[in-house]
Amino acid sequence: MTRDPLLLTGEVDDATARLLRAADALDAADVAAPSLLPGWTRGHVLAHLARNADGFVNLLTAARTGEPIPMYASTAARAADIETGASRPPAAHLDDLRRSAERFAEAVAAMPVEAWSATVETRRGPWKAAMLVWGRLREIEVHHVDLAVGYRPADWPSAFAHHLLHEVVAGLAARTAVPAMVLRFDGSRHELVVGEPEGAPLVTGPVAGLAAWLIGRSRGDVLTVTPDGPLPIPPEWI
Repeated sequence: MTRDPLLLTGEVDDATARLLRAADALDAADVAAPSLLPGWTRGHVLAHLARNADGFVNLLTAARTGEPIPMYASTAARAADIETGASRPPAAHLDDLRRSAERFAEAVAAMPVEAWSATVETRRGPWKAAMLVWGRLREIEVHHVDLAVGYRPADWPSAFAHHLLHEVVAGLAARTAVPAMVLRFDGSRHELVVGEPEGAPLVTGPVAGLAAWLIGRSRGDVLTVTPDGPLPIPPEWI
């Protein structure tokens, strides 16, 4: 999958449309039910996705104007906005999701070419503005799974799953105390290596299954380990 932000906008539009259809099918009991994220209802996930879109609008605006605009006013403000918004009725969630997605699309469209090279401060640290569209796509696809409404990692577009897996593996390489492992895609000889490969277990499975397991969205039930034994325990995804 390309990292070109303008070429990724179509993927974001498609992922947003899938998310909106899912949100439109929820009633009040559904919104109040638990999500796959500990301590969060589906309403929390929906509120987070809307505020995340606005956070990315802030960063795009910072890149375009040169003003030091933070993604969120503060960590506490971010948490309060999610908590306050979580209990809203389904129609309010749907309207918020749609409007915040439109604001994000407008902010992307307003970016001059030179602004994409600016550096902005995300919750994950400094990023080039060109990464923000990918960041929004990742939020939508991963948290759509977290809603527990039938959308699973296996439903991720193949290009997205590949990009996510490669990104996560690259991030693991920069961390300490990560178990060594070799990852192989089903039906492929291509491998990704984490740590020292000699003696490391070989973990095989579908790309989406490998990615979901590494980010804590799957127990790895679709994966196999060679030699036979337990799966390595990935560190918490950050």
